[in-house]
Amino acid sequence: MTRIPALLCAFALLSGCDVPPSQEAQLAETQTDLNGSCWATESLPAIYEQVPGEIQVVQAELAEDGTVIRPPIYRKTNVPRVVRPRSSLQFEAPCPPVLTPEFIASLQRALSARAYYSDTINGAWDQATRAAVRLYQSERGLNSDKLSLETARALGLVAVVLEETQNE
Repeated sequence: MTRIPALLCAFALLSGCDVPPSQEAQLAETQTDLNGSCWATESLPAIYEQVPGEIQVVQAELAEDGTVIRPPIYRKTNVPRVVRPRSSLQFEAPCPPVLTPEFIASLQRALSARAYYSDTINGAWDQATRAAVRLYQSERGLNSDKLSLETARALGLVAVVLEETQNE
C-alpha cells in the first residue's frame, strides 16, 4: 500500500473537499516507492494464435496389464498457442500531487501542438486525453494511456534531471 496517495485521500476526506478528477483516475494507477518515485503499471494481455493441431476426443482403452485394447482417437482442428504470455509493464510516472488540472491542461496543449489532441483544453483527465497520451506514447514504444515520466519530460512538462559533471 502506498502512503502518499493514501495520505492525500485522507487529507481530502478530512478537509471536506474532493480529490480532483484528474488525480482520482491516477491514484489507483500509481504506486510510490521508498524513494518517493511513483510508478504506473500497465497490464499486457496474453496473445494467442490458432495453429493446426490435434485434440483427443476418445481416450485409449487399456487392459489390466497395460496393453492397448483400443487406441485413442484424435481429431484435427485449430488449437490455441500462446504467442506472448500475460505480463505487466511498470514505468515511472508523475506522482498524483503533480497531476493538477493546470498540469493536465498543459499536457493537453502540448499534445495539441503536436497534433495528437484535438478536443477542448479543459484540464480533465478524460477519455480524449487518455487516447492522445496512448497514441503519443505508443509511437515511442509504450502502449499505455497512463502518462509516463519520460513522456512528461519529453513534452517539457516536468523538469529534466541533469547529471552533474565534476571539473577537476
